[in-house]
Amino acid sequence: MHPPKTRHVALLVETSNAYARGVLGGVRKYVEAHPGWSMYLAEHSRHETDFSWLEDWHGHGVLARIENEETASFIRRLGLPTVDLSAARLLPELPGVETDDGTIARLAVQHFEERGLRHFAYCGDERFGWSLKRGARFEEHVRERGCTPRVFRMKPSGMRAADRELLARWLTDLPKPVGVFACYDITGQEVLEACKLAGLAVPDSVAVIGVDNDELVGNLTTPALSSIEPDTTRTGYLAAELLDRLMRGDDLEPGLRLIAPTRLVTRQSSDILAVQDPLVAEALRFIRDRSDQALAVAAVLRHVGLSRRALDQRFLRSLRRTVHGEIVRVRVGHIAELLSSTDWTLQQIAQRLGFSHCEYMSVVFKKHTGTSPGQYRRAVHGSVARQSFWND
Repeated sequence: MHPPKTRHVALLVETSNAYARGVLGGVRKYVEAHPGWSMYLAEHSRHETDFSWLEDWHGHGVLARIENEETASFIRRLGLPTVDLSAARLLPELPGVETDDGTIARLAVQHFEERGLRHFAYCGDERFGWSLKRGARFEEHVRERGCTPRVFRMKPSGMRAADRELLARWLTDLPKPVGVFACYDITGQEVLEACKLAGLAVPDSVAVIGVDNDELVGNLTTPALSSIEPDTTRTGYLAAELLDRLMRGDDLEPGLRLIAPTRLVTRQSSDILAVQDPLVAEALRFIRDRSDQALAVAAVLRHVGLSRRALDQRFLRSLRRTVHGEIVRVRVGHIAELLSSTDWTLQQIAQRLGFSHCEYMSVVFKKHTGTSPGQYRRAVHGSVARQSFWND
């Protein structure tokens, strides 16, 4: 039997958050390359279970985030080829595609560890299976390093003023400095707001990382939130490819296909280097706060009141690099952030960061990263083009 010329596909994926919208973008990429789909999508939130908009619908397949029993029951009643996009796995007999929570947790722990932190905490949300998995893997990675993980579980009702005060007290009681891994960016925002309530300095006392790299949420907070970026485009693309195969009659193994995240975007909320030397710590704050300036070593020396030889010796003991090396590291990191998060030209980035010429900025960037700014930008945004790696 030949498949229909047009395949009618329902998308039971929320439109209320950056992760789900990224997945939908990946679906769109697949359909652009493989036309013949007519898609049905209603605007709804993560917990929406009203599917009356699909009454009398006669379709061929479904892509769904099956996060609750109501959605699972609806999928069972439809009896159509379906690919699950949730970690909850309420219908384990279905093939599924999900982000790799183990890798996400490992990146968070490594990020904190590289910054000299030895205390680790997780702020999760019990409503979501993926949050529970991230928390479990985070705890494993922390214990592997001989440390004790601390955990705060958000209430299913969401955060109210009293809940934020509880979170603030939990943060206050943690050993410092501490790295707090938030299950996703909305929770990361709550952690940052609770830090303000508790009078805790971010990132010096509490460094915070979220997940999803939601540009709105990440830059809405103060300080801006560091975040791990899932490869949502690849996730949506692969899910659409699997569903296409199911609708064509292929037999697919059930179980999850895990997609690794693309990168960790470092913003001010975790841009810390935990060092014991108070003068090195003060110099680091001074350098970090001026990453958009052509900062001279002499200005750092005047700020801390030491000679270059004395401060370089302290930097080498604490960080294994000189003051100049730290200035360059921070500056290159700021270039990388603007390359990945904006569409500014190299000239605009150079002007924003106080470089006299964009050519000089490019030389500095390539010397310290091994790649040119243009190559870096293409690599960061190149996950859409990596379709040869996306086959089941």
